[in-house]
Amino acid sequence: MGEYSFNLIAGAPGSGKTTLAHQIMFTLASNERRALFFTVLGEPPLKMLRYQQQYDFFDLDKVGSAIRYVNLAEDLRAGDFSGVLERIMREVEDFGPSLVFVDSFRSVAQTARAGSEGVADLQHFIQELGTRMTSWQATSFLIGEYAHVDAEANPIMTVADGVFALSQSQQDNSIVRKIRIVKMRGQAHMAGTHTFRMGSDGLRIFPRLLPPLAEDRHEGAPVDRDKRRISCGVPSLDILLHGGIPEGHSVLVAGPSGSGKTILGTQFLAEGVRQGEKGVAAYFEKGTSRLRNAALAEMVRAGHVAVVESRSLDLSIDELLHELMETIARTGAKRVVLDSLSEVLLYLAPEFRREFRLSVFRILSSLAKLGVTVLVTLGMEDRFTELRFSEAEVSFLTDGIIAMRYVEMEGELRKVIAVVKMRGVSHSHSLRTFRITDDGIEVDATRVHFDGMLSGHPSAQQGDF
Repeated sequence: MGEYSFNLIAGAPGSGKTTLAHQIMFTLASNERRALFFTVLGEPPLKMLRYQQQYDFFDLDKVGSAIRYVNLAEDLRAGDFSGVLERIMREVEDFGPSLVFVDSFRSVAQTARAGSEGVADLQHFIQELGTRMTSWQATSFLIGEYAHVDAEANPIMTVADGVFALSQSQQDNSIVRKIRIVKMRGQAHMAGTHTFRMGSDGLRIFPRLLPPLAEDRHEGAPVDRDKRRISCGVPSLDILLHGGIPEGHSVLVAGPSGSGKTILGTQFLAEGVRQGEKGVAAYFEKGTSRLRNAALAEMVRAGHVAVVESRSLDLSIDELLHELMETIARTGAKRVVLDSLSEVLLYLAPEFRREFRLSVFRILSSLAKLGVTVLVTLGMEDRFTELRFSEAEVSFLTDGIIAMRYVEMEGELRKVIAVVKMRGVSHSHSLRTFRITDDGIEVDATRVHFDGMLSGHPSAQQGDF
Protein backbone atom coordinates (compact mmCIF):
# COMPACT_ATOMS: atom_id res chain seq x y z
CA MET A 1 0.00 0.00 0.00
CA GLY A 2 1.10 3.54 -0.56
CA GLU A 3 2.31 5.81 2.22
CA TYR A 4 -0.36 8.32 3.36
CA SER A 5 -3.06 6.17 1.73
CA PHE A 6 -6.61 5.84 2.98
CA ASN A 7 -7.62 2.16 3.36
CA LEU A 8 -10.66 0.09 4.28
CA ILE A 9 -10.43 -3.32 5.98
CA ALA A 10 -13.85 -4.93 5.49
CA GLY A 11 -15.31 -8.28 6.46
CA ALA A 12 -17.91 -10.17 8.44
CA PRO A 13 -17.59 -10.55 12.23
CA GLY A 14 -14.85 -13.00 13.15
CA SER A 15 -13.07 -12.82 9.80
CA GLY A 16 -9.87 -11.35 11.30
CA LYS A 17 -10.20 -7.61 10.59
CA THR A 18 -9.11 -6.32 13.99
CA THR A 19 -6.28 -8.84 14.22
CA LEU A 20 -5.00 -7.80 10.78
CA ALA A 21 -5.15 -4.14 11.81
CA HIS A 22 -3.20 -4.83 15.01
CA GLN A 23 -0.66 -6.94 13.17
CA ILE A 24 -0.02 -4.08 10.74
CA MET A 25 0.11 -1.57 13.58
CA PHE A 26 2.48 -3.45 15.89
CA THR A 27 4.74 -4.39 12.97
CA LEU A 28 5.08 -0.82 11.69
CA ALA A 29 4.75 1.30 14.84
CA SER A 30 7.85 2.73 16.50
CA ASN A 31 8.80 5.86 18.42
CA GLU A 32 9.55 7.48 15.08
CA ARG A 33 6.34 6.14 13.42
CA ARG A 34 3.61 6.37 16.03
CA ALA A 35 0.10 4.93 15.73
CA LEU A 36 -3.33 6.02 16.96
CA PHE A 37 -6.06 3.40 17.33
CA PHE A 38 -9.61 4.77 17.71
CA THR A 39 -12.37 2.46 18.95
CA VAL A 40 -15.97 3.35 18.14
CA LEU A 41 -18.77 1.56 20.03
CA GLY A 42 -16.81 -1.66 19.74
CA GLU A 43 -14.65 -3.47 22.25
CA PRO A 44 -13.10 -1.19 24.89
CA PRO A 45 -9.32 -0.83 24.53
CA LEU A 46 -8.51 -2.90 27.62
CA LYS A 47 -10.57 -5.86 26.37
CA MET A 48 -9.06 -5.53 22.90
CA LEU A 49 -5.53 -5.48 24.32
CA ARG A 50 -6.21 -8.59 26.40
CA TYR A 51 -7.13 -10.57 23.29
CA GLN A 52 -4.29 -9.18 21.18
CA GLN A 53 -1.67 -10.18 23.76
CA GLN A 54 -1.94 -13.80 22.61
CA TYR A 55 -0.19 -12.97 19.32
CA ASP A 56 3.57 -12.96 18.82
CA PHE A 57 3.50 -9.54 17.18
CA PHE A 58 2.10 -7.88 20.34
CA ASP A 59 4.62 -5.66 22.14
CA LEU A 60 3.42 -4.13 25.40
CA ASP A 61 6.39 -1.74 25.48
CA LYS A 62 4.98 0.04 22.42
CA VAL A 63 1.61 0.74 24.09
CA GLY A 64 1.51 4.28 25.43
CA SER A 65 4.72 5.44 23.75
CA ALA A 66 4.49 4.32 20.09
CA ILE A 67 0.81 3.27 20.17
CA ARG A 68 -2.08 5.12 21.77
CA TYR A 69 -5.71 3.91 22.09
CA VAL A 70 -8.62 6.38 22.10
CA ASN A 71 -12.27 5.43 22.73
CA LEU A 72 -14.73 7.61 20.73
CA ALA A 73 -17.92 6.02 22.04
CA GLU A 74 -18.90 8.93 24.28
CA ASP A 75 -18.12 11.53 21.60
CA LEU A 76 -20.30 9.72 19.06
CA ARG A 77 -23.22 9.29 21.45
CA ALA A 78 -23.09 12.88 22.67
CA GLY A 79 -22.65 14.72 19.38
CA ASP A 80 -22.57 14.49 15.64
CA PHE A 81 -20.05 13.71 12.90
CA SER A 82 -18.41 17.11 13.17
CA GLY A 83 -17.80 16.60 16.89
CA VAL A 84 -16.25 13.18 16.30
CA LEU A 85 -14.08 14.60 13.52
CA GLU A 86 -12.85 17.40 15.76
CA ARG A 87 -11.96 14.90 18.52
CA ILE A 88 -10.02 12.77 16.02
CA MET A 89 -8.18 15.84 14.76
CA ARG A 90 -7.27 16.97 18.29
CA GLU A 91 -5.82 13.54 19.07
CA VAL A 92 -3.92 13.47 15.80
CA GLU A 93 -2.51 16.96 16.35
CA ASP A 94 -1.50 16.10 19.89
CA PHE A 95 0.12 12.71 19.15
CA GLY A 96 1.43 13.30 15.61
CA PRO A 97 0.86 9.71 14.36
CA SER A 98 2.01 8.20 11.08
CA LEU A 99 -0.65 5.46 11.32
CA VAL A 100 -4.32 5.92 12.22
CA PHE A 101 -6.90 3.14 12.75
CA VAL A 102 -10.66 3.47 13.35
CA ASP A 103 -12.47 0.31 14.53
CA SER A 104 -15.35 -0.36 13.95
CA PHE A 105 -16.17 2.24 11.35
CA ARG A 106 -19.54 0.69 10.52
CA SER A 107 -20.72 1.82 13.94
CA VAL A 108 -20.44 5.39 12.72
CA ALA A 109 -22.77 4.64 9.81
CA GLN A 110 -25.25 2.83 12.06
CA THR A 111 -25.27 5.74 14.50
CA ALA A 112 -25.88 8.14 11.62
CA ARG A 113 -29.03 6.27 10.62
CA ALA A 114 -30.29 6.33 14.21
CA GLY A 115 -29.73 10.08 14.54
CA SER A 116 -30.40 13.20 12.54
CA GLU A 117 -27.56 12.80 10.05
CA GLY A 118 -27.85 10.65 6.95
CA VAL A 119 -25.77 8.99 4.27
CA ALA A 120 -24.88 12.31 2.62
CA ASP A 121 -23.45 13.56 5.92
CA LEU A 122 -21.59 10.29 6.34
CA GLN A 123 -20.02 10.58 2.88
CA HIS A 124 -18.98 14.17 3.59
CA PHE A 125 -17.54 13.08 6.93
CA ILE A 126 -15.51 10.29 5.32
CA GLN A 127 -14.23 12.55 2.56
CA GLU A 128 -13.27 15.19 5.10
CA LEU A 129 -11.59 12.60 7.32
CA GLY A 130 -9.64 11.21 4.37
CA THR A 131 -8.53 14.67 3.28
CA ARG A 132 -7.38 15.60 6.76
CA MET A 133 -5.57 12.32 7.28
CA THR A 134 -3.66 12.89 4.05
CA SER A 135 -2.79 16.41 5.12
CA TRP A 136 -1.42 15.04 8.39
CA GLN A 137 0.80 12.66 6.38
CA ALA A 138 -0.77 9.63 8.05
CA THR A 139 -1.64 6.24 6.58
CA SER A 140 -5.21 5.48 7.65
CA PHE A 141 -7.18 2.27 8.11
CA LEU A 142 -10.93 2.14 8.60
CA ILE A 143 -12.20 -1.22 9.86
CA GLY A 144 -15.82 -2.16 9.14
CA GLU A 145 -18.06 -5.20 9.60
CA TYR A 146 -19.18 -5.50 6.01
CA ALA A 147 -20.13 -9.02 4.99
CA HIS A 148 -19.84 -7.85 1.38
CA VAL A 149 -18.41 -4.70 -0.11
CA ASP A 150 -21.99 -3.58 -0.67
CA ALA A 151 -23.99 -0.41 -1.18
CA GLU A 152 -23.46 0.65 2.43
CA ALA A 153 -19.72 0.74 1.82
CA ASN A 154 -19.95 2.74 -1.40
CA PRO A 155 -19.12 6.13 0.16
CA ILE A 156 -15.99 4.60 1.68
CA MET A 157 -15.16 2.70 -1.51
CA THR A 158 -15.22 5.95 -3.47
CA VAL A 159 -12.71 7.68 -1.22
CA ALA A 160 -10.51 4.73 -0.19
CA ASP A 161 -7.18 4.21 -1.89
CA GLY A 162 -7.09 0.56 -0.81
CA VAL A 163 -9.78 -1.97 0.11
CA PHE A 164 -9.03 -5.29 1.84
CA ALA A 165 -11.97 -7.73 1.95
CA LEU A 166 -11.76 -10.59 4.47
CA SER A 167 -14.17 -13.51 4.52
CA GLN A 168 -14.68 -16.87 6.16
CA SER A 169 -16.90 -19.74 5.09
CA GLN A 170 -17.88 -23.04 6.66
CA GLN A 171 -17.96 -26.11 4.43
CA ASP A 172 -18.81 -29.37 6.16
CA ASN A 173 -16.58 -29.17 9.25
CA SER A 174 -13.98 -26.92 7.62
CA ILE A 175 -13.51 -23.19 8.11
CA VAL A 176 -11.78 -21.43 5.23
CA ARG A 177 -10.60 -17.83 5.60
CA LYS A 178 -9.73 -15.71 2.57
CA ILE A 179 -8.50 -12.22 1.77
CA ARG A 180 -8.96 -10.24 -1.43
CA ILE A 181 -7.41 -6.93 -2.45
CA VAL A 182 -10.44 -5.28 -4.01
CA LYS A 183 -8.69 -2.01 -4.77
CA MET A 184 -5.19 -0.58 -4.45
CA ARG A 185 -4.96 2.81 -6.09
CA GLY A 186 -1.81 3.69 -7.99
CA GLN A 187 -0.10 0.29 -7.86
CA ALA A 188 -0.51 -3.19 -9.26
CA HIS A 189 -1.76 -5.98 -7.01
CA MET A 190 -2.53 -9.67 -7.31
CA ALA A 191 -6.18 -10.29 -8.17
CA GLY A 192 -8.33 -13.07 -6.78
CA THR A 193 -8.80 -14.48 -3.30
CA HIS A 194 -5.99 -15.89 -1.19
CA THR A 195 -6.37 -18.20 1.79
CA PHE A 196 -4.96 -17.32 5.18
CA ARG A 197 -4.72 -18.93 8.59
CA MET A 198 -4.83 -17.25 11.98
CA GLY A 199 -2.28 -18.56 14.45
CA SER A 200 0.00 -17.37 17.22
CA ASP A 201 1.89 -15.25 14.68
CA GLY A 202 -1.30 -13.54 13.49
CA LEU A 203 -2.54 -13.75 9.92
CA ARG A 204 -0.41 -15.94 7.68
CA ILE A 205 -1.45 -15.40 4.05
CA PHE A 206 -0.77 -17.94 1.30
CA PRO A 207 -0.82 -16.18 -2.11
CA ARG A 208 -2.11 -18.17 -5.07
CA LEU A 209 1.16 -18.07 -6.95
CA LEU A 210 2.08 -19.99 -10.08
CA PRO A 211 5.84 -19.81 -10.65
CA PRO A 212 7.45 -19.47 -14.08
CA LEU A 213 7.93 -22.81 -15.78
CA ALA A 214 11.28 -24.52 -15.36
CA GLU A 215 13.40 -24.20 -18.50
CA ASP A 216 12.80 -27.79 -19.64
CA ARG A 217 9.01 -27.39 -19.24
CA HIS A 218 8.67 -24.69 -21.91
CA GLU A 219 6.90 -25.82 -25.06
CA GLY A 220 9.47 -26.50 -27.75
CA ALA A 221 12.36 -26.74 -25.26
CA PRO A 222 14.95 -29.34 -26.32
CA VAL A 223 14.77 -32.67 -24.53
CA ASP A 224 17.89 -33.37 -22.49
CA ARG A 225 18.35 -37.07 -23.03
CA ASP A 226 21.72 -36.96 -21.24
CA LYS A 227 20.18 -35.57 -18.06
CA ARG A 228 21.86 -36.98 -14.94
CA ARG A 229 20.10 -40.06 -13.59
CA ILE A 230 19.77 -40.56 -9.85
CA SER A 231 19.12 -43.87 -8.12
CA CYS A 232 15.65 -44.48 -6.75
CA GLY A 233 17.16 -46.57 -3.95
CA VAL A 234 16.19 -49.93 -5.50
CA PRO A 235 19.06 -51.14 -7.74
CA SER A 236 16.91 -53.64 -9.60
CA LEU A 237 14.33 -50.92 -10.34
CA ASP A 238 17.12 -48.59 -11.50
CA ILE A 239 17.85 -51.19 -14.19
CA LEU A 240 14.26 -50.96 -15.42
CA LEU A 241 14.70 -47.18 -15.41
CA HIS A 242 17.85 -47.56 -17.56
CA GLY A 243 20.00 -45.94 -14.90
CA GLY A 244 17.59 -44.24 -12.55
CA ILE A 245 15.22 -41.28 -12.46
CA PRO A 246 16.28 -38.17 -14.43
CA GLU A 247 17.26 -35.47 -11.96
CA GLY A 248 14.51 -32.88 -11.50
CA HIS A 249 11.73 -35.18 -12.70
CA SER A 250 8.46 -35.78 -10.88
CA VAL A 251 7.37 -39.42 -10.74
CA LEU A 252 3.93 -40.74 -9.80
CA VAL A 253 4.00 -44.07 -7.96
CA ALA A 254 0.49 -45.50 -8.24
CA GLY A 255 -0.80 -48.69 -6.68
CA PRO A 256 -3.32 -50.24 -4.30
CA SER A 257 -2.99 -50.34 -0.52
CA GLY A 258 -0.09 -52.44 0.71
CA SER A 259 1.71 -52.59 -2.62
CA GLY A 260 4.85 -50.85 -1.33
CA LYS A 261 4.50 -47.20 -2.37
CA THR A 262 5.60 -45.74 0.97
CA ILE A 263 8.51 -48.20 1.19
CA LEU A 264 9.72 -47.09 -2.24
CA GLY A 265 9.49 -43.47 -1.10
CA THR A 266 11.56 -44.28 2.00
CA GLN A 267 14.23 -46.05 -0.06
CA PHE A 268 14.31 -43.08 -2.44
CA LEU A 269 15.03 -40.73 0.49
CA ALA A 270 17.55 -43.13 2.03
CA GLU A 271 19.51 -43.29 -1.22
CA GLY A 272 19.65 -39.50 -1.22
CA VAL A 273 21.07 -39.54 2.31
CA ARG A 274 23.76 -42.01 1.18
CA GLN A 275 24.61 -39.57 -1.62
CA GLY A 276 24.78 -36.65 0.82
CA GLU A 277 21.45 -35.15 -0.31
CA LYS A 278 18.85 -33.77 2.09
CA GLY A 279 15.23 -34.81 1.68
CA VAL A 280 11.72 -33.61 2.52
CA ALA A 281 8.84 -36.00 3.22
CA ALA A 282 5.27 -34.66 3.21
CA TYR A 283 2.78 -36.96 4.92
CA PHE A 284 -0.93 -36.41 5.29
CA GLU A 285 -1.97 -39.20 7.60
CA LYS A 286 -2.81 -38.01 11.10
CA GLY A 287 -0.11 -38.58 13.69
CA THR A 288 3.40 -39.87 13.02
CA SER A 289 2.59 -43.50 12.29
CA ARG A 290 4.73 -43.34 9.15
CA LEU A 291 7.75 -42.70 11.36
CA ARG A 292 7.37 -46.16 12.84
CA ASN A 293 9.43 -47.08 9.82
CA ALA A 294 12.79 -47.30 11.62
CA ALA A 295 14.85 -46.21 8.61
CA LEU A 296 12.76 -43.09 8.04
CA ALA A 297 12.62 -42.25 11.75
CA GLU A 298 16.42 -42.43 11.96
CA MET A 299 16.83 -40.14 8.93
CA VAL A 300 14.48 -37.61 10.54
CA ARG A 301 16.25 -37.79 13.93
CA ALA A 302 19.63 -37.31 12.25
CA GLY A 303 18.37 -34.21 10.44
CA HIS A 304 18.80 -35.67 6.95
CA VAL A 305 15.05 -35.64 6.18
CA ALA A 306 12.55 -32.95 7.21
CA VAL A 307 8.89 -33.90 7.62
CA VAL A 308 5.94 -31.74 6.60
CA GLU A 309 2.66 -33.02 8.07
CA SER A 310 -0.92 -31.84 7.79
CA ARG A 311 -2.26 -30.33 10.99
CA SER A 312 -5.87 -29.60 10.17
CA LEU A 313 -9.00 -30.78 8.43
CA ASP A 314 -9.21 -27.58 6.36
CA LEU A 315 -5.88 -27.81 4.57
CA SER A 316 -5.40 -25.54 1.56
CA ILE A 317 -3.00 -26.24 -1.28
CA ASP A 318 -1.60 -22.73 -0.88
CA GLU A 319 -0.64 -23.49 2.71
CA LEU A 320 0.84 -26.87 1.84
CA LEU A 321 2.86 -25.39 -1.03
CA HIS A 322 4.14 -22.59 1.20
CA GLU A 323 5.33 -25.07 3.83
CA LEU A 324 6.98 -27.29 1.23
CA MET A 325 8.84 -24.41 -0.44
CA GLU A 326 9.89 -22.98 2.92
CA THR A 327 11.20 -26.36 4.12
CA ILE A 328 13.09 -27.05 0.89
CA ALA A 329 14.69 -23.59 1.00
CA ARG A 330 15.65 -24.05 4.67
CA THR A 331 17.16 -27.52 4.27
CA GLY A 332 18.53 -27.33 0.72
CA ALA A 333 16.74 -30.63 -0.04
CA LYS A 334 17.22 -32.32 -3.40
CA ARG A 335 14.63 -35.09 -3.00
CA VAL A 336 10.95 -34.74 -2.08
CA VAL A 337 8.33 -37.41 -1.33
CA LEU A 338 4.61 -36.57 -1.24
CA ASP A 339 2.79 -39.49 0.39
CA SER A 340 0.07 -39.56 -0.66
CA LEU A 341 -2.23 -37.54 -2.90
CA SER A 342 -5.10 -39.79 -1.85
CA GLU A 343 -4.82 -38.50 1.71
CA VAL A 344 -4.44 -34.91 0.56
CA LEU A 345 -7.98 -35.21 -0.79
CA LEU A 346 -9.20 -36.26 2.67
CA TYR A 347 -7.81 -33.17 4.40
CA LEU A 348 -8.48 -30.55 1.75
CA ALA A 349 -11.38 -28.23 2.40
CA PRO A 350 -14.27 -29.10 0.02
CA GLU A 351 -13.77 -26.09 -2.26
CA PHE A 352 -10.12 -27.06 -2.84
CA ARG A 353 -11.08 -30.62 -3.76
CA ARG A 354 -13.01 -29.28 -6.74
CA GLU A 355 -9.79 -27.87 -8.21
CA PHE A 356 -7.58 -30.78 -7.21
CA ARG A 357 -5.95 -31.23 -10.62
CA LEU A 358 -4.99 -27.54 -10.80
CA SER A 359 -3.65 -27.79 -7.25
CA VAL A 360 -1.40 -30.73 -8.15
CA PHE A 361 -0.17 -28.82 -11.19
CA ARG A 362 0.74 -25.84 -9.03
CA ILE A 363 2.68 -28.02 -6.59
CA LEU A 364 4.61 -29.87 -9.31
CA SER A 365 5.34 -26.67 -11.25
CA SER A 366 6.73 -24.99 -8.15
CA LEU A 367 8.91 -27.96 -7.27
CA ALA A 368 10.12 -28.27 -10.87
CA LYS A 369 11.32 -24.68 -10.75
CA LEU A 370 13.50 -25.61 -7.77
CA GLY A 371 15.05 -28.53 -9.65
CA VAL A 372 14.24 -31.10 -6.95
CA THR A 373 13.37 -34.70 -7.83
CA VAL A 374 9.90 -35.62 -6.62
CA LEU A 375 8.23 -38.95 -5.86
CA VAL A 376 4.44 -38.67 -5.54
CA THR A 377 2.41 -41.65 -4.32
CA LEU A 378 -1.25 -42.25 -5.07
CA GLY A 379 -3.41 -45.03 -3.72
CA MET A 380 -5.56 -46.69 -6.37
CA GLU A 381 -8.26 -49.33 -6.14
CA ASP A 382 -6.93 -52.39 -7.97
CA ARG A 383 -9.61 -53.43 -10.46
CA PHE A 384 -7.24 -55.82 -12.22
CA THR A 385 -8.79 -55.40 -15.67
CA GLU A 386 -8.28 -51.64 -15.86
CA LEU A 387 -5.07 -49.72 -16.44
CA ARG A 388 -5.75 -46.52 -14.53
CA PHE A 389 -2.95 -44.62 -12.84
CA SER A 390 -4.70 -41.79 -11.02
CA GLU A 391 -7.91 -40.15 -9.95
CA ALA A 392 -8.95 -36.74 -11.30
CA GLU A 393 -6.66 -37.25 -14.32
CA VAL A 394 -3.51 -36.05 -12.56
CA SER A 395 -1.18 -38.74 -13.94
CA PHE A 396 -0.37 -36.74 -17.08
CA LEU A 397 0.99 -33.90 -14.91
CA THR A 398 4.04 -35.91 -13.79
CA ASP A 399 7.14 -36.67 -15.84
CA GLY A 400 7.04 -40.35 -15.03
CA ILE A 401 4.72 -43.11 -13.81
CA ILE A 402 5.68 -46.25 -11.92
CA ALA A 403 2.72 -48.60 -11.53
CA MET A 404 2.38 -51.26 -8.82
CA ARG A 405 -0.42 -53.80 -8.75
CA TYR A 406 -1.47 -57.31 -7.77
CA VAL A 407 -1.88 -60.34 -10.04
CA GLU A 408 -2.84 -63.93 -9.36
CA MET A 409 -0.02 -66.33 -10.26
CA GLU A 410 0.01 -70.04 -9.52
CA GLY A 411 -2.62 -69.71 -6.80
CA GLU A 412 -0.87 -66.77 -5.10
CA LEU A 413 -1.42 -63.03 -5.08
CA ARG A 414 1.82 -61.53 -6.40
CA LYS A 415 3.01 -57.95 -6.71
CA VAL A 416 4.12 -56.63 -10.09
CA ILE A 417 5.75 -53.34 -11.11
CA ALA A 418 6.26 -51.52 -14.39
CA VAL A 419 7.67 -48.20 -15.58
CA VAL A 420 4.74 -46.80 -17.57
CA LYS A 421 6.41 -43.59 -18.75
CA MET A 422 9.48 -41.47 -18.13
CA ARG A 423 9.50 -38.18 -20.01
CA GLY A 424 12.26 -37.68 -22.55
CA VAL A 425 14.36 -40.75 -21.67
CA SER A 426 14.38 -44.47 -22.43
CA HIS A 427 13.21 -47.13 -19.97
CA SER A 428 12.11 -50.74 -19.89
CA HIS A 429 8.46 -51.48 -20.66
CA SER A 430 8.42 -54.97 -19.17
CA LEU A 431 6.23 -56.04 -16.27
CA ARG A 432 8.21 -57.50 -13.35
CA THR A 433 7.29 -59.26 -10.15
CA PHE A 434 8.75 -57.86 -6.93
CA ARG A 435 8.94 -58.72 -3.26
CA ILE A 436 9.09 -56.67 -0.08
CA THR A 437 11.78 -58.00 2.26
CA ASP A 438 13.51 -56.74 5.40
CA ASP A 439 15.86 -54.85 3.08
CA GLY A 440 13.02 -53.20 1.18
CA ILE A 441 11.77 -53.72 -2.36
CA GLU A 442 13.51 -56.28 -4.57
CA VAL A 443 12.44 -56.53 -8.21
CA ASP A 444 12.76 -60.02 -9.70
CA ALA A 445 14.45 -60.79 -12.99
CA THR A 446 11.17 -62.38 -14.08
CA ARG A 447 9.25 -60.91 -16.94
CA VAL A 448 5.51 -61.45 -16.58
CA HIS A 449 3.46 -62.28 -19.69
CA PHE A 450 -0.32 -62.28 -19.93
CA ASP A 451 -2.39 -64.40 -22.30
CA GLY A 452 -4.77 -61.99 -23.99
CA MET A 453 -6.12 -59.22 -21.78
CA LEU A 454 -4.60 -58.22 -18.49
CA SER A 455 -7.27 -60.23 -16.74
CA GLY A 456 -6.04 -63.41 -18.42
CA HIS A 457 -3.70 -65.96 -16.85
CA PRO A 458 -0.14 -64.73 -16.48
CA SER A 459 2.99 -66.73 -17.10
CA ALA A 460 6.51 -65.96 -15.98
CA GLN A 461 9.66 -66.06 -18.05
CA GLN A 462 13.27 -65.38 -17.11
CA GLY A 463 14.71 -62.55 -19.10
CA ASP A 464 17.16 -59.70 -19.07
CA PHE A 465 16.07 -56.45 -17.48
